Amino acid sequence: MNRLRSVSSLTLGWVGFCVLLVGSAFGVAASQSAVPDIDPHVSFGSKNAPIVMEVFSDFQCPACKTLFMTTNRQVMDNYVSTGKVYLIHRDFPLPMHAHSQVAAQYARAAAQIGKFEPVDQTLFDNQEKWEQTGDVDGTVAAVLSPAEMTKVRSIVKSGAANALIQKDIAQGKFYNVNQTPTTVFHAKGQTFPYAGVMSYDILRNFLDQLAK
Repeated sequence: MNRLRSVSSLTLGWVGFCVLLVGSAFGVAASQSAVPDIDPHVSFGSKNAPIVMEVFSDFQCPACKTLFMTTNRQVMDNYVSTGKVYLIHRDFPLPMHAHSQVAAQYARAAAQIGKFEPVDQTLFDNQEKWEQTGDVDGTVAAVLSPAEMTKVRSIVKSGAANALIQKDIAQGKFYNVNQTPTTVFHAKGQTFPYAGVMSYDILRNFLDQLAK
């Protein structure tokens, strides 16, 4: 969950803003080819986009739901669809959340059959419900056909989805991710991680600065 002060509450120049990005710069190349273990089923936009965003998320995290609902939807519409940003979903289920690992498994299994977006949507839309009941399977089944659910359950049972999640967790640990959401930006040969929820207006300005 977000434990850092929101950048949107600060009146800083862009140099100050970049300092707030946790860890400052790693010096990693901006292109997606420099980012390892990309699952194409949960990656969106042009691979040649000048900015790459890795979003480390936990489906049971309220702050991740806020980021998804209020910011990243607009990023998809205005930056990903226009070729400016290549967005990579990363699963980072936290041990404190009893059902987040299972939710991530179902989402990644759905991604393998081309159904990540409706499952991603329903897991966040109904977060409070399945968090209380643990009924991840029923939540996902509400937006997929019986045939699709059979495939998803088979992938989950096989362990293939969990293997993909573990790769994301390993990548997150490389960036020293310890909370969700954490977004890692790659642009112009540098990498900027930011932990917490960022408003769309703040993020839009930052992306526009990176693109210049």
